[in-house]
Amino acid sequence: MRYVEVRATKGPFEVYLHAAEDVGSESFLDLGEFPPFDPDDDASEFGLLLGMAEDPLAALQVAEQRAGAERGRWVNEGVVQDEYGDFVRAGRPAGVSADGRKWPTVPDVA
Repeated sequence: MRYVEVRATKGPFEVYLHAAEDVGSESFLDLGEFPPFDPDDDASEFGLLLGMAEDPLAALQVAEQRAGAERGRWVNEGVVQDEYGDFVRAGRPAGVSADGRKWPTVPDVA
C-alpha cells in the first residue's frame, strides 16, 4: 500500500511517499503502525522524500507529479483511517472506490 504525506516544517513543505504492508482490518486502521513494505530500506520506514515546496499548493503539485496523487482525494491525517476503513469494508477493490472514482495510478519513483 502506498500513500503520500505532506509535512509542514519550519522551512519548506516536505512531500513523502510511504510504502507499507496492507495488514489492516476493520479493527486495525492506524496506517502509521503498519510495517514498512521493505524493512531493510530506511525510506520504507520513514518515507521517501519526493520533494520540497515553499507553499501548500506547490507541495500538492509535487505529490501529483511525482506520486500520482489526486487533489480530490487529500484528507487530514486524522481522517485517513476512516478512508482506509471504507476501503477495507468495501473488500479492498482494485478498480474504483466506494464513491465510484478510479484509484489513482502510482508511477514508479526512484
